[in-house]
Amino acid sequence: MTTTDVLVVGAGPAGLATATALARSGVAVTVIDNQAEGANTSRAAVVHARTLEVLAPLGVADILVDQGIHARRFTIRDRDRVLLPIGFTDLSTAYPYTLLVSQAQTEAALLARFTALGGTVLRPRTLTTLIQDRSGVTATLDNGETVRAAYLVGADGMHSTVREQAGIGFAGGTYAESFSLADVRLTGDLPADEVILYFSPAGMVVVAPLPGGVHRIVATVDEAPEHPTTDFVQHLLDTRGPERTKAQVHEVVWGSRFRVHHRVASAYREGRVLLAGDSAHVHSPAGGQGMNTGIQDGVQLGNALADALRGDKQPLDTYEATRRPVAEQVVTFADRLTRLATADRKLRPIRNAVLRALGTLPVVRRKLAMRLSGLIYR
Repeated sequence: MTTTDVLVVGAGPAGLATATALARSGVAVTVIDNQAEGANTSRAAVVHARTLEVLAPLGVADILVDQGIHARRFTIRDRDRVLLPIGFTDLSTAYPYTLLVSQAQTEAALLARFTALGGTVLRPRTLTTLIQDRSGVTATLDNGETVRAAYLVGADGMHSTVREQAGIGFAGGTYAESFSLADVRLTGDLPADEVILYFSPAGMVVVAPLPGGVHRIVATVDEAPEHPTTDFVQHLLDTRGPERTKAQVHEVVWGSRFRVHHRVASAYREGRVLLAGDSAHVHSPAGGQGMNTGIQDGVQLGNALADALRGDKQPLDTYEATRRPVAEQVVTFADRLTRLATADRKLRPIRNAVLRALGTLPVVRRKLAMRLSGLIYR
């Protein structure tokens, strides 16, 4: 039997953030993950200001800032017409922008810092069962090994074994539309430091620049192809993106499809078992909030667990009370953006007119900037 202070199940951004915060406090932490190696794709591509603020004490923020693109504006457009511009430059933060960097780079930076602090990730290891008592948790892994820990953190994603084993509910639903995601190389007169959400009669598409001359394309479609082709992405941009100067797609570097769920765990804690990241909440990618919320969960939880192991259990007792309401707000916000983007064709002219009117109000623009950046959750 292996013994440790905290067992973290899942080495994605939330799990690594939890583990790094623990290791920084000198806590013995064991991390397991069912993948043979870390993620090498870029499912999430946005790191917001509040996330950089919580990563700064871990020594991770500056690494990411040097690697990513600083997007100082987010706009919603009806083809070429700007409906709602949202700027970040006036926000009270050391990071007045949205950082565009792939999830693979974010995970690599967190893993490098965790490793530098003496941590390792055991791969591939899968949790099969857990049993908890008043003094700790005993976890059994797929190779027959058992791990005894004072606390166990489930950061093992939407289909969390930890959540199921702990008997925690995960209520919610699924959007009817599927999403197509592609990282492409393209040419055209697109801003190099701006995220754009395009509305059109044909549907919505998000275009965001990434490091290395790549653009992230995300669109809602009835039935997304498993592997989007150059022609498929080109059609999306031709019918939904800019009209005056067409964007020309030359290569699909990576692509995927997914359906979006909106769910929040009924509890973030059951005894000595706690949840963070997608194990606790999933929602639409609109606004790029998912990974950010998970990392913020992880850092707060790691610090709270370190305090609990030193005898101060108050921060751990309030973890759910502070983080679950944030998840509920994020799910609601992402849901509203998604429903705006996928509004019925007959309602889209009204939607666009309302957004354009709201876009003239500084108070609305600032409120949205605070919400997108995550600074509203300080």
